[in-house]
Amino acid sequence: MKRLFSILVIATIMVFGAVDVNATNNVNALPATMVNFVQDEDQAVAEEAETEDVGFHQGLKRRFIEGGPGFMGIVLLCLILGLAIAIERIIYLNLATTNTKKLAQDVEDALNTGGIEAAKDVCRNTKGPVASIYYQGLDRAEEGTEAAEKAVVAYGGVQMGLLEKNVSWVSLFIALAPMLGFMGTVIGMIEAFDRIEAAGDMQPSLVAGGIKIALLTTVFGLIVAIILQIFYNYIIAKIDRIVNDMEDASITLMDILVEYKNKRRV
Repeated sequence: MKRLFSILVIATIMVFGAVDVNATNNVNALPATMVNFVQDEDQAVAEEAETEDVGFHQGLKRRFIEGGPGFMGIVLLCLILGLAIAIERIIYLNLATTNTKKLAQDVEDALNTGGIEAAKDVCRNTKGPVASIYYQGLDRAEEGTEAAEKAVVAYGGVQMGLLEKNVSWVSLFIALAPMLGFMGTVIGMIEAFDRIEAAGDMQPSLVAGGIKIALLTTVFGLIVAIILQIFYNYIIAKIDRIVNDMEDASITLMDILVEYKNKRRV
């Protein structure tokens, strides 16, 4: 009996000892596993961050190079020239915008206090096409209201031409950019079929390059056209607003001159 009890005690000690050893091994192995997991997570996060850093600009540059220097360079030139003209027009139109109501009031006050020459001085010191039109009308005011009206109408046409100067080039680049992209598409497809003909076999690897170039040229051409179209619409809207101000100001000027003539007769 004692011998059996001793055997059971020894067996129990051996079993619990083995359990402790396994637990210790598992505990020792756990930190290593966690370290590997954390390292993998850190590496994944670093790779994701690196991908985001490369991101849009590098991807756009790579796509541009893949599209080929020929047509892609011409499309880029259209974008640069179109933006240069558009920015120049926007600056010019912003400088040409004046407060027509204030100008008309200043001209009327100067006309009533100092006569035609005082009103002309006000126009000389004011920038913009409306002030130039006022000056031309006042310069012919001594010849009569009809002569002043003809001068205002004629010089208004000149100022409108100055406002619309070079705008047609922007519209040209808007039309030209997607057309060049479509031309690149056609050329890329032709190259793809030439490779198929030369190989005598229809393999995706043969046509992938040509089709990729074709699609890239089309995409970049459309992007350039969209960007320039936004600027073009803004310029046209700005010109229309200035022209409307010029027409309203011309009518106001004629009313001021008629009233001035009537006061002088009295």
